[in-house]
Amino acid sequence: MTTVNQMKCACEPCLCIVSIQDAIQKDGKYYCSEACAEGHQTMKGCGHNGCGC
Repeated sequence: MTTVNQMKCACEPCLCIVSIQDAIQKDGKYYCSEACAEGHQTMKGCGHNGCGC
């Protein structure tokens, strides 16, 4: 049995892979940043290099 401890950020266009323990959890989904977790309503991008969300 494998434990999943990393997954893609739940924000569709985001390319980031987040560790579940460090991710921001919202509505049962995991996000790499506050910006992604809030659906980019007030913040653009996630601040990670090479990511165009």
